[in-house]
Amino acid sequence: MTTVTEGAAAPDFDLETPDGRVKLADFAGRTLVLYFYPKDDTSGCTKEAQDFTALAPEFAKAGVTVIGVSKDSIAAHRKFAAKYDLGVTLASDPDGETIARYGSWVEKSLYGRKYMGIDRSTFLIRDGKTAKVWRKVKVPNHAQAVLDAARGL
Repeated sequence: MTTVTEGAAAPDFDLETPDGRVKLADFAGRTLVLYFYPKDDTSGCTKEAQDFTALAPEFAKAGVTVIGVSKDSIAAHRKFAAKYDLGVTLASDPDGETIARYGSWVEKSLYGRKYMGIDRSTFLIRDGKTAKVWRKVKVPNHAQAVLDAARGL
């Protein structure tokens, strides 16, 4: 498993969004929040997307782009974004390549059953370098903590 550490180069990515493809190189000289979440339209993931959406004007004012990534399809992302009027870009990683590259494809356990899934994690990237990493994210107040860290760069 890959582990992304603070100060290291951010792993490259090339992902599809409802508005076209996005790559790490698109954010050269800029600040990006890349957050990984398990599944569209589930309670925690919906709350997290809504929290980032609520703070979208503040992220924009700070010059920060926010992109959420899951294995869901573009069609699922469109439906999810429309249902909750989300203001963040959602990217699709159906084969999980980028998710794995960021070390966010992990073994999980539910009721004693082990399975592989997406670790809710967030990466603050500035000019291609990983400035801050959050693993095993708890949703309450997370988007605000990320915004505060981004403002502090």
